[in-house]
Amino acid sequence: MEEKPIITADDFKSLKTNEELLQLISDKKVSFKKVQKEITYETELRKLQIELVKLQNWVVKNKKRVAVIFEGRDAAGKGGNIRRFMEHLNPRSSRLVALNKPTEIERGQWYFQRYIKELPDLGEIVFFDRSWYNRAVVEPVMGFCSQPEYKKFLLQVPEFEHMLYEDGIIIIKFWLSITKEEQLKRFNAREDNPLKRWKFSPVDKKGQELWDKYTFYKEEMFTNTHTSYCPWTIIKTNTKKTARLEAMRYVLSRFNYDGKEEAMTNLNPDPNVVMRYYRSIIQND
Repeated sequence: MEEKPIITADDFKSLKTNEELLQLISDKKVSFKKVQKEITYETELRKLQIELVKLQNWVVKNKKRVAVIFEGRDAAGKGGNIRRFMEHLNPRSSRLVALNKPTEIERGQWYFQRYIKELPDLGEIVFFDRSWYNRAVVEPVMGFCSQPEYKKFLLQVPEFEHMLYEDGIIIIKFWLSITKEEQLKRFNAREDNPLKRWKFSPVDKKGQELWDKYTFYKEEMFTNTHTSYCPWTIIKTNTKKTARLEAMRYVLSRFNYDGKEEAMTNLNPDPNVVMRYYRSIIQND
């Protein structure tokens, strides 16, 4: 005799929302932890993306200028975070900045010059997939800048960001923190996946070999550029999807936008995942 499935095709036909599916799974006492986890993530993501659309409308209406910087080691999840942030935003007032290595002309300019033209206009949110902080970590680690250039950068960046702050630009600086073991796992996954292989570069390969050197320069960056007007916020990203949701919550928590009180989800980030940098803090990396 053929065993009747616990959840039938007719059950699925009657469902209209993910919430109804979760309720059905609960009522049938079926253990589908992975399904439940994925549905919960997608549901939370949608609710937070609705809030991001409301935030964007407020930014446009009030002519605010917002820059959200994503920094972190390779494979920490910068691109994945930004994609979810921007997925439903109006492209007319949001923009991604992911600059290539500087040209010969740009190498002869003031270091910050090519980033200045990418700063947000009135009513715009700009997401930086890496930023001027390339010179704080990647460049000195890989030998792409001289020590005098590096030291000059550390002296100038707090003043540069203070000028932006005084001019009304709101800057949110994220450091996505990943463990060495998780980074290696993601590198291996990239090499195995033909759709993600383009992400893997010679610089990535050096990431594991030069882990301790990256750590040294990362700490120097925090010490010299974490300020009251432009602080660093650390997000633990070993669990990708949790990190995405908590990054969104942090950004939303920073603004009193129209309709915020009507949010259908919690907008306070989890302090176990999102934290402001302190010298004594224990980080993934």
